[in-house]
Amino acid sequence: MSTAEMEPLTSGASNRIIPILKTLRTSIIFVQSLIFSVILFLLPRRRRSQPLSGAGPPQSPARSWKRKSVWRREEEDTMRRRALAEDVDMGIETDDREVRCQRTTSLFFGVRSNALFCRSWFPVTGELKGILIIIHGLNEHSGRYSQFAKQLNSCNFRVYAMDWIGHGGSDGLHGYVPSLDHVVADTGAFLEKIRSENPGVPCFLFGHSTGGAVVLKAASHPHIEAMLEGIVLTSPALRVKPAHPIVGAVAPIFSLVVPKFQFKGANKRGIPVSRDPAALLAKYSDPLVYTGPIRVRTGHEILRISSYLMRNFKSVTVPFFVLHGTADKVTDPLASQDLYNEAASKSKDIKLYEGFLHDLLFEPEREEIAQDIIDWMKKRLVSTSEKVDSLW
Repeated sequence: MSTAEMEPLTSGASNRIIPILKTLRTSIIFVQSLIFSVILFLLPRRRRSQPLSGAGPPQSPARSWKRKSVWRREEEDTMRRRALAEDVDMGIETDDREVRCQRTTSLFFGVRSNALFCRSWFPVTGELKGILIIIHGLNEHSGRYSQFAKQLNSCNFRVYAMDWIGHGGSDGLHGYVPSLDHVVADTGAFLEKIRSENPGVPCFLFGHSTGGAVVLKAASHPHIEAMLEGIVLTSPALRVKPAHPIVGAVAPIFSLVVPKFQFKGANKRGIPVSRDPAALLAKYSDPLVYTGPIRVRTGHEILRISSYLMRNFKSVTVPFFVLHGTADKVTDPLASQDLYNEAASKSKDIKLYEGFLHDLLFEPEREEIAQDIIDWMKKRLVSTSEKVDSLW
């Protein structure tokens, strides 16, 4: 596939939610939502009102077989994706073929006992400066950040990363997120685990796009903020709105009734997320990147967390560095500016990259952007050290 033949591609939060309106007629949505609401509330009552005889009527064999079949397909898909995740090149060799970092993969069991696929990159020489934990964006996976991890290792930062549920090599239906609050909780639990394994080592959280929203919400919890030196957000999904108010109104109902339903109009065609054609091609030819239509519950969860964060900018106190491209059409750079302006954090920084797109760490200037992040973390460590010294 040549560069000239490539179609514009995109991923992320808002670009996948906006086409939802095109797939539904307003009147049909309203009528169906009312019908489904009635069904949800009435069916359980009808079952309770029926007289019980013994253990009740047996479950239909056809329905039971269908559920087992669906579960088996999802389990097989998870195992397939996990095997692919294990085979991802984690970039442990330098250009001169010298190995300067150690890589590992593992499974971490989240707050709901889901097996979550994790990666780590350790520098093999030099004094360890700190730890960065990567939380990827919607529909991608942790393996895409190998080059970023390699650059961090070269500056003596240890790196950990975790695939969300339904992403990469983790449990769950591919591209389906039953609750972003669960992802927030898993992020906090993963941070606690890393901290316990590395006592006394300063920790940072990094989140991209919807992962940035997850990290920001996780850091809003005092016990999580207390474990962090700061957070880094690239192109965070902070102002994601439906194309029409009625979509936001019925989204909670549809997310309960048909949570895994895919909106066929929300596909990967649209605004590019990088100015590097090779990076685009690599992303959308990656079998671990979900490129199908967004699922109803996933879309609703993005709207929900975005709304929560927008209402609570002024309560943000964690030290942060937010980076955004001014030409990003997937998430709103002005929302990042609002976060910077309104947050109560005593230590906060923002950098807007003129003309850059959504996937900053996959832009042609990726190394310079990564260095900006590393320099900010080093600055935070120096600041913290000076404060500690002043107490003595």
